[in-house]
Amino acid sequence: MIIGVGIDVAEIDRFDDALRRTPALADRLFLASELHLPSGERRGVASLAVRFAAKEAVAKALGAPAGLLWTDCEVYVEESGQPRLRVRGTVAAAAEARGVRSWHVSLSHDAGVASAVVIAEG
Repeated sequence: MIIGVGIDVAEIDRFDDALRRTPALADRLFLASELHLPSGERRGVASLAVRFAAKEAVAKALGAPAGLLWTDCEVYVEESGQPRLRVRGTVAAAAEARGVRSWHVSLSHDAGVASAVVIAEG
């Protein structure tokens, strides 16, 4: 059963401007594992923007409850290349309260726009 669906888009250049204007923003939005590639190299802005869009989509799929922490939702990619979500803390509590048992996520970025779709399934 589908509990909720969320979709979000982020303009990559605008997101980059926000990160440059507010250097501490990246640490408020992302875990270290999201900021860096497995090689240790910093992830590109398009990759970060699509992860931010996914976090926004998660909030929308949950009905946009107050009090969610950005870092309580982690976007990662399996070795197969499939994106996944890992939730904890405030996001896990909101998901549990709504009966969410699994997540489905799709990420894309092209033509200066990052987009994400999230389905919360019960």
